Amino acid sequence: MNVYGLIILAALLLAFGLRVAADLLNLGALDPALPAEFRGVYDADRYRRSQEYTHVRTRFGLLTTTLDLALLLAFWFAGGFGWLDRQVRSLGLGPIPTGLCFVAFLGLARSILAIPSSWWSTFVIEERFGFNRTTPKTFWTDLVKGLGLAALLGGPLLAGILWLFERTGSQAWLWCWLVSALVAIGLQFIAPTWIMPLFNRFTPLAPGELRDAILAYARTVDFPLRDIFLIDGSRRSTKANAFFTGFGRHKRVALFDTLVQQLGTAELLAVLAHEVGHFKRRHIAKGMLLSLTEMGLVFLLLSIFLEHQGLFDAFSVERRSVYAGLVLFALVLAPLGFLLSILTGMLSRKYEREADAFAAATTGSGGPLATALKRLSVDSLSNLTPHPLYVILHYSHPPVCDRIHALEGVSP
Repeated sequence: MNVYGLIILAALLLAFGLRVAADLLNLGALDPALPAEFRGVYDADRYRRSQEYTHVRTRFGLLTTTLDLALLLAFWFAGGFGWLDRQVRSLGLGPIPTGLCFVAFLGLARSILAIPSSWWSTFVIEERFGFNRTTPKTFWTDLVKGLGLAALLGGPLLAGILWLFERTGSQAWLWCWLVSALVAIGLQFIAPTWIMPLFNRFTPLAPGELRDAILAYARTVDFPLRDIFLIDGSRRSTKANAFFTGFGRHKRVALFDTLVQQLGTAELLAVLAHEVGHFKRRHIAKGMLLSLTEMGLVFLLLSIFLEHQGLFDAFSVERRSVYAGLVLFALVLAPLGFLLSILTGMLSRKYEREADAFAAATTGSGGPLATALKRLSVDSLSNLTPHPLYVILHYSHPPVCDRIHALEGVSP
């Protein structure tokens, strides 16, 4: 193993060790004493069950993470990347079809290997704690649709990237960046109306008190809301959510039907105000800009690494190629991406606090959103006492007790 391999291996093991340490510390931080904010909301039995849920999910996560790393290292050390490269080259196809075969084989193998853990998570763990409503038919249909979309959308993009690296020389990274950026932006417009409905049914919210309250609120904050949608989240889980997506006339605010079932009008309005806060504070646009910047940096670094035979030698790949370089460079990026996710997580938590503050300011009180967060935390068996390191590594939102403290602090 050369220096490239040693560095990549060390980085993978370091990231793995950090994840394991965070998981173990998070389990140790579980406090049997119910936080004061949830007294009268959580009963003792359900709080105990929430900690059991955290234990089960964490142990399962440790197992799957360990198996994923073990399978990757086994394939690597057995010369799997080099073997696969020789097999697809032996087909005698051109560089682009060969690259598509190489990546498709690895992607399909990864998807197949992930099926048992996904099945166990859905039909054993989530079922055990009363969350699962996914049927086997829905499970397999989602899988097939996901693979089909990956082939339909990812295949042409990958072919384009391979073609650009083959034909445009030193400027390939820039052209790939521009094309990928256009695709990413385009998806923001088509996803709400074409892709997401493949998996869920979006139904306009029926006329009534809730719809009237939401539209009245939208007018007070000058938010151009054409319609509000209910998403049939209950087809898969009892857990509730809401989200904002898309741009321009394609933007969409969606409330899970489970959310509407669990919360009153004031709490639902506060949740929607939080989502509007992301739009008004330009969090979505800022996030897109950051993602596009990261994308450009990735393509630049890729163009540099593709010139180094040492990267290919580290994985027993005898001949340099763009398609193999893409996959191997992704392994280089995995630990770096994990570290970068710490920074993006910090930014995401900042945005969530800003959206909470916006909701409290524009609805006149932080109380309804705090109440909603309490109810949703109870219904989803959330961990109320996460360890700080686990929050840093994994949380896109601040811990719920921190959010409640801030919201109740701004209540009149």
